[in-house]
Amino acid sequence: MRKQLILASLASVTLTSCVSKKKYVEMETKYTETLAQKENCESRMLAVQQRVDDYYAKINSLQDENSRKLEWVEGVTALSNDSKNAMRETLRNVDPAKLAQARTLEDSLNLAVSYNLNKNLSNLEDSDDLDITIDKTVVMINISDKLLFQSGSASVNIEAYPLLERLAKVINSEPAMEVMVEGHTDDTKIKKSSFKDNWELSVERSTAIVRLLQDKYNVDGKKLIASGRSSFNPLVANDSYENRAKNRRTRIVILPNLDKFLAMLQE
Repeated sequence: MRKQLILASLASVTLTSCVSKKKYVEMETKYTETLAQKENCESRMLAVQQRVDDYYAKINSLQDENSRKLEWVEGVTALSNDSKNAMRETLRNVDPAKLAQARTLEDSLNLAVSYNLNKNLSNLEDSDDLDITIDKTVVMINISDKLLFQSGSASVNIEAYPLLERLAKVINSEPAMEVMVEGHTDDTKIKKSSFKDNWELSVERSTAIVRLLQDKYNVDGKKLIASGRSSFNPLVANDSYENRAKNRRTRIVILPNLDKFLAMLQE
């Protein structure tokens, strides 16, 4: 009887040892897989960040280059007659209050191209949902989340499709044009959402816009960069409902060259 008990105990110890080893191997495998996934994710994030950094470097470089070109153009009035006439025609339609603020040729060019872009992208030139600014030919388009998304969602509203289609036509009109889509949020913490935080929401929203531009409107993916900025680049202080609404936006940054910039006046 005693011998049987000893054998049973040994069998029990051996079985327990085998199960523990199996669990250990499973845990070790999962740990290795998790590390590999983490490294892969970090690698992708670094690659995206490098593209964003390179894009901002291009913005700064292009602004410096175009600033010199614009100074040269202003110095010798080197605009073609067609460009001059097109600019005059366009400026006749610009809000007189905005026109009165133009002090240089560059200011006038910015106003004229901004007006044409607004006309192409929206039926309402002064819509609060769409704001276009130009700084040394770098075009920055802010679109409010009220137009693009439901609260806490990264699914693009179908009502925004016509705007994105017109934007795609602008992008596709110039083969060398590059575009970065930035998602921006306010500083309100996310509650009861499928997103961990505003970082994740801003990235998912910019990616959703990029996917639509590529898959639905045939914009070459090589031209596109998706970037999430969370709440850290606000337009205004997040101190009221109205201001937070302004900060919830998608910003589209377009890099045309100066020749394309001037050609926009004649389209």
